[in-house]
Amino acid sequence: MAKHVSETPATQFLKAHRVMFSEHPYEYLEHGGALHSAAELGWDPFSVVKTLIMQDQDAKPLVVLMHGNRKVSTKNLARQIGAKSVAPCLPEVANRHSGYLVGGTSPFGTRRVMPVYIEASILELPKILINGGRRGYLVGIDPKLCVDLLGARPVQCALAD
Repeated sequence: MAKHVSETPATQFLKAHRVMFSEHPYEYLEHGGALHSAAELGWDPFSVVKTLIMQDQDAKPLVVLMHGNRKVSTKNLARQIGAKSVAPCLPEVANRHSGYLVGGTSPFGTRRVMPVYIEASILELPKILINGGRRGYLVGIDPKLCVDLLGARPVQCALAD
């Protein structure tokens, strides 16, 4: 029996929307990122999705969901969403927008409602692991729920790591 993780805003959001999800706690490693969690859990990092808080040229925040072993082409992303530029937020700014600590950021149950963009190829996966709102805690869901629940817009902005 896996160790139970107490509720987070993300799990409360998923439960409120009657979403079935699996829980995947792991040993968190500072700056270990999705590659570390994938290795800890025995998952392909392509199926472990990072939640990145970025901002456009006007400092308006947005969420990008990306494969754990890919980087975001901010140029391609900006072009596709009609922004002049997109850049990662500073960790403290990201924490303020999302209500989560960097390393534990979930796209579900964020403090601020932000536009969400999802790398299109993620939607082809049968199941993904994505942060459950705490460092060292991922939840397994159908990636299409990101579109259904968050209105995530598919984009193509992945760069090989």
